[in-house]
Amino acid sequence: MSVGFDGLDVVVTGGTGALGRAVVGRLIEQGAVCHVPAWSAEEVARFDLADHARVRVTEGVDGTDEDSVSSYFAALPRLWGSIHVVGGFAMAPLLETAAADFRRMFELNAVTAFLSCREAARAIRRSGGGGGRIVNVAARPALSPTGGMIAYTTSKAAVVAMTRSLADELVGDHILVNAIAPSVMDTPSNRLAMPAADFAKWPKVEEVATAISYLASPANALTTGLVMPVYGRA
Repeated sequence: MSVGFDGLDVVVTGGTGALGRAVVGRLIEQGAVCHVPAWSAEEVARFDLADHARVRVTEGVDGTDEDSVSSYFAALPRLWGSIHVVGGFAMAPLLETAAADFRRMFELNAVTAFLSCREAARAIRRSGGGGGRIVNVAARPALSPTGGMIAYTTSKAAVVAMTRSLADELVGDHILVNAIAPSVMDTPSNRLAMPAADFAKWPKVEEVATAISYLASPANALTTGLVMPVYGRA
């Protein structure tokens, strides 16, 4: 099934990372114009799609800072969709988790998603009455919690609740809000961290990007409030 974007403008936060790069690649294959906020020049230098004709990279955007996110979205052209990949991961037992660790995970995962969702909704409304799409990235532990990663799990559970709440709030604006919940994905950093794992069971970032691109596309005309598990065979 075609999920073509035909020149539609889509934000991809975290677009320079492993999953984000796969998402940007899939979207530009389907005709989208991708807007990628980035924090540093070093981050941009590692992003091999930065010079693509339909990729717009903006340096110096802090996804945890309200003014930075608001200013970024306010400067965008007519916006169709926003995909929120940026985030962080850390794990530790409860008794080794400081309040600062908990706050850091909440900032990187829940606050970044909240600010981007809010400003994306504002920008999509400003674009006219055609509606749009928002896709967040949760995680398997948010749906099936396990021990040893309380801060990460809680922050991603907030993304799940946020997605479902906003789906109900924004449906009247024809803005569909969904999320994907991946398990451990097949990335170079995850392979390095878990060298004994069976990598064949992990979902590939390209496969996860395909799921995201459908939820963000005009072809998705009905689905909202979904948190889609993308676990592979793990």
